[in-house]
Amino acid sequence: MSAALHTVHVRVHDSATGQPTPVRLRLTDPAGNYYPPLGRLAQFATGRGQDVGGNLLLGAKQYAYIDGTCEVPLPAGPIRAELWKGPEYRPQTIETELAAGKLALRLSVERWTNLREQGWYSGDTRCHYLSPAAALLEAAAEDLAVVNVLAFEDHFGSTVPAIPNILDFSGQRPALEMPGHFVAVNTHNTHPVLGSLGLLNTHRIVYPLTVGWGDSADDWTLRDWCGQCHRKAGLVVWTRAWHEARPWSLFEPLGEPLADLVLGEVDAYEIDYDDRRPCFSSLADWYDLLRCGVRVPLVSSSGKDSNSVALGAMRTYARLPPGEGLTYKGWIEAVRAGRTFITNGPLLTLSIEGHGPGDVLALPSERGVVRVRVEAKSAVPFERLEVLHNRGCCVEARTGDDPSAAVLEVEVPIESCGWLAARCHGSHLVHHRPEQRVFAHTSPIYVTVPGQKPPVDTAAVQRFLGEIDRMLDWVAREARCPTEKHRAALADVFTAARAELQRRAV
Repeated sequence: MSAALHTVHVRVHDSATGQPTPVRLRLTDPAGNYYPPLGRLAQFATGRGQDVGGNLLLGAKQYAYIDGTCEVPLPAGPIRAELWKGPEYRPQTIETELAAGKLALRLSVERWTNLREQGWYSGDTRCHYLSPAAALLEAAAEDLAVVNVLAFEDHFGSTVPAIPNILDFSGQRPALEMPGHFVAVNTHNTHPVLGSLGLLNTHRIVYPLTVGWGDSADDWTLRDWCGQCHRKAGLVVWTRAWHEARPWSLFEPLGEPLADLVLGEVDAYEIDYDDRRPCFSSLADWYDLLRCGVRVPLVSSSGKDSNSVALGAMRTYARLPPGEGLTYKGWIEAVRAGRTFITNGPLLTLSIEGHGPGDVLALPSERGVVRVRVEAKSAVPFERLEVLHNRGCCVEARTGDDPSAAVLEVEVPIESCGWLAARCHGSHLVHHRPEQRVFAHTSPIYVTVPGQKPPVDTAAVQRFLGEIDRMLDWVAREARCPTEKHRAALADVFTAARAELQRRAV
């Protein structure tokens, strides 16, 4: 690395407005040496919970989050600038020659599509350890409208628990905001066996934050948390649905959120990123829930808890009603209504007879044909665009001359009520998730037919009954309930869910 450095004022502007705009920035010389802005580090912590915010390491590449302007000590000569600002902006790689003594460097980013004009606003439903100020900077740089920082009781990596972000709790109000971007701080409530819930938009903290850790008793149910959250007008998200309840084996049970969801106590099903599996693995349980007649929208989060995860790497787009401006409450209610799609890059829309995700399409008779339109656009190429109906894929298309865009317009015969959704995917890796393939999925549009109930997949019902029976066995044999009254209350949750699943199967 050259020792002859001089401080250069860097400005990145939005080409549409000409104003400085926050971005994720990487400046390097021809040898690949990284030059951080003043106030950022070339080498920084990347461990879980370690000084999270402002810096990012993806693979071997370091980045800095800036608010649109910064000062950077740079050498004279060739400089390579990489600029990123979420999936609606074109990634920029700019090669420039920095003359000796040059004191300014002007760069720009360009938006190639604007989903906000159509009422779609992207958000991250769960991240941890970020201060509201760091979360707001990274939200603006990654073009996220809403970021949910979740405080939780941290039992990992230390003999002394900690509760990061609890003093930042903001509930139903943004903790910090700037035009077009909000950061709200709520809670992530956990049990090591029963599972985890994100409790968003509550007007005060739902305690206890944890149950069952260490020597503590199992004297609480996740359904208790759901009830408190809903009484406070909050939104309950089943978080880490795949891998927190299954830490070592695919044969571990799904936990209590399955029962709570069947009982109507959970509002959304979260897909986050995990290096060990593709997104479709996480979706297998969600598909089976839909096949049991359970209605639940998809949400997605980065689960960011270190400087090696990009905020919004997996994100939720929620559609607000026409004419309604962006508010935190409005975004939460759009999620609750199921007007969502999730993505790690592609932008995906689904329309059926003028209806979108979360809507209910009422057919006049048991047999009919609906016109479906699906469109996907992506900065990363994908190969397949699909429409799913009840049991699986009913229509699919491959991309044509343009591997980054596809439109599917088809008529789909409907013989029974149920649901339809769309997804796109491909073999290309996404930049901000070097181990993950390009992917997006909508929440369902539900179809009703007079006099019909949704078809129920018997195999899915039996699988979930088995999951519930295993949890009932855990309650009877292993739960550390302080009294038999507590044990009975916990068992009642699973017993009620079992009865509801059996009712649906009739």
